[in-house]
Parts: sequence; structure tokens; C-alpha cells
Amino acid sequence: MPPHSDFRPSVAHAALGDAFFDPVDAARFPQHVLRHRDQRWAARVGLDGLSDEEWLAHFGGFAPLPGSFEQPLALRYHGHQFRSYNPDLGDGRGFLFAQMHDLLDGRLLDLGTKGSGTTPWSRSGDGRLTLKGGVREVLATSMLEALGVNTSKSLSLVETGEELYRGDEPSPTRASVLVRLSHSHIRIGTFQRLAYLGETELTLKLIDHAIRNYMPELWHDDMTLRVAGFLTEVSVRVARLGGQWMAAGFVHGVLNTDNINITGESFDYGPWRFLPTYQPKFTAAYFDHSGLYAFGRQPDTLLWNLARLGGCLLPLVEKPALEGALASYWDNFHRGFAGAIIRRLGLRTQGDEADGDLGRALYVFLQETQAPYEQCFFDLYGGRARADRWKLSPSAAFYDAPAFAEVRAMLSLYQPAASAQPGHAYFAAATPCTMLVDDVEALWAPIAERDDWSHFHVKLDAIATMAQAYGTTPFPPPDRTTPA
Repeated sequence: MPPHSDFRPSVAHAALGDAFFDPVDAARFPQHVLRHRDQRWAARVGLDGLSDEEWLAHFGGFAPLPGSFEQPLALRYHGHQFRSYNPDLGDGRGFLFAQMHDLLDGRLLDLGTKGSGTTPWSRSGDGRLTLKGGVREVLATSMLEALGVNTSKSLSLVETGEELYRGDEPSPTRASVLVRLSHSHIRIGTFQRLAYLGETELTLKLIDHAIRNYMPELWHDDMTLRVAGFLTEVSVRVARLGGQWMAAGFVHGVLNTDNINITGESFDYGPWRFLPTYQPKFTAAYFDHSGLYAFGRQPDTLLWNLARLGGCLLPLVEKPALEGALASYWDNFHRGFAGAIIRRLGLRTQGDEADGDLGRALYVFLQETQAPYEQCFFDLYGGRARADRWKLSPSAAFYDAPAFAEVRAMLSLYQPAASAQPGHAYFAAATPCTMLVDDVEALWAPIAERDDWSHFHVKLDAIATMAQAYGTTPFPPPDRTTPA
């Protein structure tokens, strides 16, 4: 029986053929303990009716979902890692488990895994995920979704009863398997592999597959127009994502080309961080010694990665057509950034130029004063409609700084957006919900020390409330379905 009467499974990726993936088996784990289940997004794809036992059978034991793949697919790709090309990548501790359609908007979605066992691309790794790594990814995706960032969703986290040894965590440490819901796992690195192998026909096949399944409005019988249109659309989506990251104060940490997908969706969270204060040189990964992927360098890095995608398409079309496809990247980035800032502030847009000017003035203020990043967005939400509360904020002194004068003047010209909820209970508190590194460690400590998940669940509930206040979630907070 299907998991839900409306469940709409797919095997679209299989149509590409076995040149793009390897059928694999999931690891057999000694234990399945459900730690997180996103019932809201389960409902979006028709999986909310599964009992916990059925859930664990599919997302711990990886019994196939009816109508989707009979066997998981480990995807093949290459990539630039910290600007060095690596032809030995691929799904080394994950696979594409199933595909289905979003019941709200019809999009094709993937269920991909992390920590599900070894594959032909594991490169001597154990194919596992630490429980802390799984918890961190749940927290990252939940927070980013609430802040309006286009992100994968952490659908399921299951503790697996294994002990793992890692150099960056006290070991032995607990293991888990994560299932994420994403709008495509086709990466820039997927195209790089084909270019590396000289597979021009397969490159065109992949483009046509991507257009038909993810951007059908781009279809054109003329190949040049089709390929250039594809690169343009990917560039628009990735630029918009970059703007959302910058507005959220988010540092991904590992912006390798295999971590950028064609649908412009943020995914695969390792050493991520949120800014405590505005610091362009702030890095997330302890191993990013040169600051290549620092907060302020993310927009340039995304364009560099898109140029690598463009290079993969050169055997199909002339260079000027591809250069034209990337020429509008910065306009799209600035437009996406301005729009994300205005949404974060709950204001009615006054056009890209004025919105961008407000965003730049705000960031000058944040950099000059080093005011707490998330606190300021929290305080300024609704603009002048909440000005009387600025003096009650823990950051009140910062709003007397000369650098805030221009921001104050600009805010006086804006009205709250029709959808803004400055009177929501979330904004009645003195401080916002944050996800700084100290927050994460404080949530993890009781889990590691005494298996106490209550703080983790309280935090997810707080994030859900924040998402309601910002209007970034389509459903109310889910009923608690996992043990406290």
C-alpha cells in the first residue's frame, strides 16, 4: 500500500541511465532510534501517515518506498574542492533513496541520505554520520527555512547504535543516518564529471533531463537557446540563494562545486556557522586557513562555481552565449539580497534600488558598531512600526550610534509589508531565537552527557514559532512525534 493516498512517487532520475549512478545497498544498522521526524514536510509529500515503525523501516532500514527506486542510487560526480579539482568524488556516504512530487506545487523532490553506508565512492571512509553531525544539520535546515532561505529539509534523523571514531569529535561518538528532502541532487560537479570524461552527448542528455524535470518553461528546440537558457536559469537561482545567505548571516563553510546544485537550493551542511556580528572575514571551517569560503567571499565563490559549470557546456555552444548567461549574475545577486533584506525586516518593497540602498546602509551600521547580528534584524522588524521598542532592546545603545542615523532615516520611508506580523508573540520577547555556535554546543551537551533531548525539541519549537512569525512555513508547528 502507498504511504498516503496522495503520495506521488517517481523514478525520474533512473531515466538518465547507469552512466550517472551506481545501485547500492544501505548499511544494516544494529539499532533504529527515531530522533527527528519533520511531520510538516512529510505531509507535503504524502508520508505523514506512516507509523513510527513504518517510518523506521523506510528511513532506518531503507525498505523501498512503493513506486520509487527498488534499490538506492549512489550518484556520480566530480568537483573543485577549495579550488582543487577532484575526480574521485561521488556519493560516498549517501545515496538517492527515492523521488516523489510535492503535493502543494507539483515539484519533483528527492530523498537523499547522509550516513547510510559505504558505496563505490567512499574512498576508504566508513560511510557513516555522527549523531552530532545529524543534529547540526537538522538545526541548520530548520533555522535557514525559518529565515527564508531556500534549503533542503531534514526529514528524518535516526540514531543507529554504532560507535564512530572521528578526529574532530571526542571518540567514540554516536552514529546516525539522516534523510533530507531536496529539490534535486544534480550538482555542478555532476556536469564536471561528464566534461572531464569528454561525454558531450551525456552532458546534453543531463541538461535536457534537468529542463524537463525542474525548469520545463525553458524548453526550446534550438540547442543553443536551450543550453544558454539553462545556464542563465541556474545562475539566477544560485545568485538568489547567495543573497539569501548574506541576509541571513549564514556561512556555509564548504562551497565546493559538488555542494552547489542546479536548482539553487542550499544543502549538505558540515562546518556551517551563523554570524554573531557582521564580519566579512568570518569563516566556518577550521580547515579553511585562507578564508576562501569566508562570509564576505561567498557571492564571488558562487560566481566562480557557475563559471566552472559554463566551462562544462562549451562543447555544446559558443563561448559568447555562455558568457551572456552569466553576465547578469551580480544584478540577480543584488536583487536577491535586497529582496531578502526587505523580507527579513517585514517591509513593503520600494524597488530594488531603494531596497538595496537600505541593505547597504544597514550593513555599514552592523560593521561599524559590531551590533549583534540577529538581534538587530529582530529589533528592526516592522520598521518604524516597532521603533518604540528599540530603546527596550539589549542593543538599544547601538541605535544611538551615528552610523544608525542613515538606517533610521531610510526606515522612516518604509511601511510594514501587508504580510508582516510585528505584533506576533515571537516579537514580544526581548531577544530573538539564534543559532550561534554556543547555542549548538549547549543543545548538544545534554544529549551527549545524559541522552536528554528536551532542549533540542524546545529549540525546534522555538524555530517553528519564529517561522510562523516570519511567514516562512506553510503549516503550523507539527505535533511532537519523537521522544523528548
